[in-house]
Amino acid sequence: MGALIGVTVALIFSAGFFLRELMQIPALATDGRDYPLLNEVSALIDRHFVRTPPDETALEYGAIRGMLGALADPNTYFIDPPVAQSESDVLAGTYGGIGVTLQRSADGTRYLLYPYDDSPARAAGIQNGAQLIAINEMDITTAIQQDAVDQLMRGEVKDGSGVTLRALQPDGSEFSAFIAFDIINVPSVFWRLVQDEPKIGYIQIVRFTNRTPGEVETGLQELEATGIEALILDLRSNGGGLFRESLAVADQFLEAGVALYERTRNAEKAYDTEDGGLYTAKPLVVLVNNGTASASELVAGALRDRERATLIGQRTYGKGTIQQIFALSDSSSVHITSAEWYTPDQTRIDGSGLEPDILTTPDASGRDVELSEALQILSQQDTP
Repeated sequence: MGALIGVTVALIFSAGFFLRELMQIPALATDGRDYPLLNEVSALIDRHFVRTPPDETALEYGAIRGMLGALADPNTYFIDPPVAQSESDVLAGTYGGIGVTLQRSADGTRYLLYPYDDSPARAAGIQNGAQLIAINEMDITTAIQQDAVDQLMRGEVKDGSGVTLRALQPDGSEFSAFIAFDIINVPSVFWRLVQDEPKIGYIQIVRFTNRTPGEVETGLQELEATGIEALILDLRSNGGGLFRESLAVADQFLEAGVALYERTRNAEKAYDTEDGGLYTAKPLVVLVNNGTASASELVAGALRDRERATLIGQRTYGKGTIQQIFALSDSSSVHITSAEWYTPDQTRIDGSGLEPDILTTPDASGRDVELSEALQILSQQDTP
């Protein structure tokens, strides 16, 4: 599970996005501008460049990146089609493939495989930490972009679709087999009772996808059925995800009221939570760290400002902007920062993050300091 969490979080956090919705651009939705200098440079390249230039698509992608770079906003950027599809899959939480997480080895020289439970890869016999050697007889090295390798192990679920995969198992044995594609449902939420504390529940949200609200609801129902008296919500290293889904999660912990304020270039809008959440009264602690970003900061800020929860950990990342994703005609996409958000107390998050109520320092030995602190805090609180 640790490998699954680490890699899926990396996909979101490295991109740093706080997503609202995927939007299709209307036909001919341009502003009529012309770029004569760009056309001049293109003609000069064709006439004088000493080597064969890249194809027109590569040059066009480069021009787009240059235009977006001039905005000086790291969260407004362009994504090639294969990466855009992988990103969409992560946020949907469902895709066709063999069901593995791809991770670089600690020394950065190999790709390692971690199959999901109940996945075709697991059923075929791939072990956690197997070294990927080849896909469909193509040798795989870390010189190949990780997103591109991951995409090779995904595809449409139909008769005969799949990949032939070769790997070196951790026990030294070799693996080679054809693995058929199947529908892969990637969990975004994990829950359990705290060890040796049967009255305290624990929910970890890895990222906010389409599946997250339903998974949180299921987790709360199961934990409540055991008779929990307190809950720990772990948002550490959660790099964000979908905007409306994060609001739906906040609904489960808050009564009706303001969850955040969104400010665009010309307006401000309040977003509210609604009554009817499953866990709105019993003690709640939220764990955060410097990898808690974007949508997870929204949830943490709302719970703290509404005096619903205590935040424990390290200052959060500080990404309080909203990106809209526009799908382009060739399946590439562009992220454009369209708004900033503020907590219910009008605290600006972007660039500063949230300061926890209780600051902790990670333990070099690996002891979970934040969890220990949370258990201590909850032991001092009375249940309603």
